[in-house]
Amino acid sequence: MSVLPAGGPGPEVLVPHWLAAGQRTQLATAVRQALTGRLVHPVAVIHLEDVLTELHVAAARDAVWPASAARVRLATGWDEDVLPVRLSAAELASVLALPELPDGVRALLVGNASA
Repeated sequence: MSVLPAGGPGPEVLVPHWLAAGQRTQLATAVRQALTGRLVHPVAVIHLEDVLTELHVAAARDAVWPASAARVRLATGWDEDVLPVRLSAAELASVLALPELPDGVRALLVGNASA
């Protein structure tokens, strides 16, 4: 076990944002539009590419370990297509900075960030 230096940055926290298939598609589309259609800061490009990767990982995670998300969906009454998309604070900030992001997805992401 290693100890972090006092005042040093802590480990990055990934927060799950529970999104339905259509919302994940809208998020991916907005990110792809930003990456191909306008100038994006190089650091934001890295974060946005990580968001696209996480969207694929979320689906793969559910295929390999379906019980975890299924329990949450059962407890909440969410539809079968709702999956957790785990984003860091930097990734979330990069996504929220996109003007292409649909309002409904933005509201979900902002609402989860303030919870």
